[in-house]
Amino acid sequence: MSAQELFVTAAHTFLSAGKKSLSIPKSLDLFAQVLAVDLGLKPSLLYDSNSATAEQVQQYLSSLQSSQLVSKSLLTLDLNGNTLIVNPATVRLNIEQLLHGDSVAVIDVCHSLEKPTLSETLRGELKTIAQDVLILLRGCEHLREAEKPLTAGDKCEEWNLCTVFGLLLGYPVTYWFDQNKSFENCLSMTPLSVTTASATWQVMGEGHRCHLFSFSIPADLLVDTQCNLKNWNVCLQERFQQQNVLTDLTVCQTLVTLPSVCL
Repeated sequence: MSAQELFVTAAHTFLSAGKKSLSIPKSLDLFAQVLAVDLGLKPSLLYDSNSATAEQVQQYLSSLQSSQLVSKSLLTLDLNGNTLIVNPATVRLNIEQLLHGDSVAVIDVCHSLEKPTLSETLRGELKTIAQDVLILLRGCEHLREAEKPLTAGDKCEEWNLCTVFGLLLGYPVTYWFDQNKSFENCLSMTPLSVTTASATWQVMGEGHRCHLFSFSIPADLLVDTQCNLKNWNVCLQERFQQQNVLTDLTVCQTLVTLPSVCL
């Protein structure tokens, strides 16, 4: 069985939800995303291809690792029912940069605000969460290969998962809102600058275009977060040059305004 057949078969075998399994294009895109995590181009992948459980995603990942398609250092993280495939080394590096500087900006998007606002106060809360994640990852350092998903337990119930996802996915900005008051936000009809990064993966004799990143920044805050965005871009370019599996990295920005934004 070829490598291409192995990762398509792994997706069909382990990630079926009910009677539905991933299509070949979705299986290819998923593996390209996992490959990007393994290469250190992105720290984590939030699995949202279908409603497969964290245990199913772990079985899928273990199958790829057993076939030597990706390294055994990757692990599956279950955050309150949300599943991520994580490169611990890259996440730790990002967190250390955050703890020793201002690599990630925190934007308050509480529903009660007239417009999104940068918050220095919330940066301290983000660093506290980052330290908790670091402790969680250190707990699995002795494992050569994870056999089941890593879970944060009750601790993650205190976290704003939207903020945590921004941290784990390697974004230069992350959103926060007071989830004790409302899960709604003030991004409705707010002009947003959406940054996307994509690359090409040669598979089955063709170039498969895959998205590596996609995140938004309120247009009014672009100037204030320009340093974060620039540093993120430079870091991505440097990591991209250190590998030769993916090619043709493209980073672009588009302006969108939406009637509602779900975080």
